Amino acid sequence: MVKRVPSFNLQMRPGAAGLVSSGAGAHDIAIVVFVRNALGNPMSKSVMVLNGPNLNLLGIREPDIYGSTTLADIEARLKEHGDHIGIAVDFRQSNTEGVLVDWIQEAGRDFDAIVINAGGYTHTSVAIPDALLAAGLPVIEVHLSNIFQRDEFRHHSYVSIAARGMICGLGAKGYELALDALADYLGTMTED
Repeated sequence: MVKRVPSFNLQMRPGAAGLVSSGAGAHDIAIVVFVRNALGNPMSKSVMVLNGPNLNLLGIREPDIYGSTTLADIEARLKEHGDHIGIAVDFRQSNTEGVLVDWIQEAGRDFDAIVINAGGYTHTSVAIPDALLAAGLPVIEVHLSNIFQRDEFRHHSYVSIAARGMICGLGAKGYELALDALADYLGTMTED
């Protein structure tokens, strides 16, 4: 004997969490979760978050300037925040300029936007802004400290040439604000 499954009306529409069901019932929700997991979330965007030299030392290096939060702490908070606002976060750090350039080129092919804290390369690298411009993605520049209250050489940012905006002086919170700005720009931010 074959059991007949009751029919139901399942319509999927975009929502804050990606695809959501307009049907009624737990059965509909289970199908939406299955479809979303199988196909991916079409509402989600991806952002590559790049960190330059010495940022791997956060929490140890000059805590009076950079605070006690580690880079791993920032990564965990940012990925959680990204999940909440519909952005997949790929978080990376390198002390090598060429590696950062390679990653920026990869982002240009495979990602929707970039958040970058280029560290000391902010003030010295021409290759990084060239790569950012070539990638053609929206870029938000982040600095933990207020670079304009520090040494004179830190007041100039080559990265800013390629950035839609800069957030500095707000510590680790600056990364979340950058992600919020990109979510708004990319259309993943929803009103709660």
